[in-house]
Amino acid sequence: MTGKREDYISWDEYFMGVAKLSGMRSKDPNTQVGACIVSADNKILSMGYNGFPTGCSDDEFPWDREGDDPLKTKYFYSTHSELNAILNYRGGSLEGAKIYVSLFPCNECAKAIIQSGIKEVIYDCDKYADTPAVLASKRMLAAAGVQIRRYIRTDRKVEIRL
Repeated sequence: MTGKREDYISWDEYFMGVAKLSGMRSKDPNTQVGACIVSADNKILSMGYNGFPTGCSDDEFPWDREGDDPLKTKYFYSTHSELNAILNYRGGSLEGAKIYVSLFPCNECAKAIIQSGIKEVIYDCDKYADTPAVLASKRMLAAAGVQIRRYIRTDRKVEIRL
């Protein structure tokens, strides 16, 4: 008699893996962020990554982070992964869902997360923790009762050959 496999990945590993894989679709040369929205019963509802809106060419809009003219930087044009995942969802309400994201959400994404009804944020990296955008995000998420938890890395290596 044989038993089940014991080395399968956890739900957290699975969904954070999907978020990180989604981030690999980003054309941003500096920062690739992915998000995966999951229902309370562990079904993937939507995914997103940072990039330009549909119809805005990756070759015609700027990817620069800095410059004298803000219209020649990416910030007025790019959409963050969390907002893309929320906007990509076509199934109705996200009430009670959770979102896995490779980078802690900014204040603008926090607003969208709260308004969409997502109740938990699981994040991997918090490298902008001391910035006003993330401090405001954490304040709003806490006030709205959205649970926040850091993804606990397992250092499991997963290789996919395509």
